[in-house]
Amino acid sequence: MITLKALYMVAGLMFWAFALLSAADRLNPKRMGNALFWGLLGTSFVVGDRLGDFGNGLLVVALALVGGLNLPGRGRPATTSEAERTALAARLGNRLFIPALVIPAFALAGTLLGKQLIIAGQPLLEAKQVTLISLGFGVLVALGIGMAWLRPAPLTPLQEGRRIMDQVGWAAVLPQLLAALGATFTAVGFGQAVGEILSAVLPLGSPFAATAAYCVGMALLTMALGNAFAAFPVMTAAIGLPLVIHAHGGNPAVVAAIGMLAGFCGTLMTPMAANFNIVPAALLELKDRLAVVKVQAPTAMLLLIGNIALMYWLAF
Repeated sequence: MITLKALYMVAGLMFWAFALLSAADRLNPKRMGNALFWGLLGTSFVVGDRLGDFGNGLLVVALALVGGLNLPGRGRPATTSEAERTALAARLGNRLFIPALVIPAFALAGTLLGKQLIIAGQPLLEAKQVTLISLGFGVLVALGIGMAWLRPAPLTPLQEGRRIMDQVGWAAVLPQLLAALGATFTAVGFGQAVGEILSAVLPLGSPFAATAAYCVGMALLTMALGNAFAAFPVMTAAIGLPLVIHAHGGNPAVVAAIGMLAGFCGTLMTPMAANFNIVPAALLELKDRLAVVKVQAPTAMLLLIGNIALMYWLAF
């Protein structure tokens, strides 16, 4: 059976390759910082399950120190020139999107059909992780198509991957860290404690007040954590379940669905949601790293108000 471990292994080997290529990049004065950062990240993927909680904790602290001390720098590996890329884009046109479209196609096909793949009475893919494993297969197939079609130098995919990841920098690991933080908050009962505090200081006796507190709380906690999925169990345990659903009789499906949308409003307004807001700014080399957040904030506020009204109208 192919499990998620195989996907972790591929990702870890990729980061180790980035580390080796970074160490050999003499044009980057911070090459050893890059090598250390990507090497540590690769280690977490490849052998993280063998390090135990304490070992992984040390690894995370080391990653934070390397990134926080600004030890990595941007590498500029020589692959193809801008003129060559422009010429290729003009010649191939929209066909360049074929490898990119292969990835979601594999993910969708795997999600729909993966559980039906049985070999010797055993499922080929881990049932709970079919979509992610299929996504990984799609990436490898797309890479193979690109290599066979465009025929770049063997190291070009890794060098280009390293260039992009160097642009993103430490923000590449922020989604993982924030997801872990959300799980920690849930495990220690943070949501229940927040609910008790809010119930004591806010007038949540009416359905509208509870709805507004839940939606605004989802947005604010998402802004703090950078991840609506991490904020959802905390705020739902604090306000959503005990007040909006149990105390006032709100429809659970409506409350949960629109509650997540309220959290996504917070995603639009925070640099902590690095994969949405900081990474694009880095990839586009914008001078203002908060430019994406500033543009999205007015729309997010209007959407949050709309979500409050929609939940109040549909849930009760």
